[in-house]
Amino acid sequence: MRHAAIRRKLAKVDRALEKAIEAAETPGAVVLARMPRDGERLEYLGVRGHAALRPERIAMARETIFDLASLTKVMATSTAVLLLVAEGALELDDPVAKHLPAFGERGKDRVTLRHLLTHASGLKPWRGFHEPLLERERKRGERWIATPAAREWILQSICRSALVHEPGTAAVYGDLDFIVLGAVIEAVARQPLERFCAERVFAPLGLGETGFVPIGEGAPPLAEARRRRFAATESCPWRGRILWGEVHDPNASAMGGVAGHAGLFAPVDDVVRFAEAWLDAWHGRPSPLPAAQVRAFAARQDLPAGSDWALGWDTPSASGSSSGRHFSPSSIGHLGFTGTSIWIDLERELVVAMLTNRVHLVAKRSKYALRPAVHDLLVEAFTA
Repeated sequence: MRHAAIRRKLAKVDRALEKAIEAAETPGAVVLARMPRDGERLEYLGVRGHAALRPERIAMARETIFDLASLTKVMATSTAVLLLVAEGALELDDPVAKHLPAFGERGKDRVTLRHLLTHASGLKPWRGFHEPLLERERKRGERWIATPAAREWILQSICRSALVHEPGTAAVYGDLDFIVLGAVIEAVARQPLERFCAERVFAPLGLGETGFVPIGEGAPPLAEARRRRFAATESCPWRGRILWGEVHDPNASAMGGVAGHAGLFAPVDDVVRFAEAWLDAWHGRPSPLPAAQVRAFAARQDLPAGSDWALGWDTPSASGSSSGRHFSPSSIGHLGFTGTSIWIDLERELVVAMLTNRVHLVAKRSKYALRPAVHDLLVEAFTA
């Protein structure tokens, strides 16, 4: 193995991160990548920039805790469903209404858990539930955001909604599918989503600093020393402050910081540890996760034909994938709007966790070119 060549190529990752920070694409980044090769474990760690620029400047650190945004969908919700399927409490082709009877209204009785996991349910992808709740607060002078009543109202609004297409006929990425899955987990497990995930997912996988940060009624305030461990996100116009140690996603905020689609926080080492548990199970090595279900959830479902979605996980598309050009077809991954991502090449056993705070005092962009660029450079270095 040409270690000098690998080091030279990994230096290109450092430069890519530094250029992105200089170009104001993101205030900071933490990237951790690992891959076994020739009996050794190759590793790259890049820590650059700042975790917060306002209200004070705090340098980024390996231990910085990030708002993972939609990585919640795989690290919490999909994995929780996997465990409930493994123990027989759920089946993938169960109608959602079997567990949430109110969901069966307006033709949704044919929507299954598999449809939700593959974004093929036909539910509208997104709705800004926080907006009518804020309007209620203004009109009535009552607190609604981050209350149990708001959480119940959001779920009931989805249950009363109509489909925008027939189940299984299109895969349209969105959040409502996973808000519903979070409610299914709570109904079947008979405990709050955050407690089930803490006890059944995070603790067994050794994710000691991964968890939700509840807000609202009864939630303890985040200690200032603890808050300084977090990467800041957006300066939010409707909350009137920079979000620092509280969830960025508006619907997750309205639900009290805990939801099936967003709300999870973690540092980079926990994200990689989670990915390695999936890798171990997929390869039949000892893991807290059941191997049969891991292999099933990591497989493309072709729902509908040609869809890139596995169960909860994305897979590399033919062109324009955030994983870049080199990840094998046997790869799974997911993105988070705040600037986070995780990609796992199951064949190479390559894991890349890229955590950034791109929405902190930076103009929002739907395309984030840094992700595929970093993935390409890492694969080229590790395979040099």
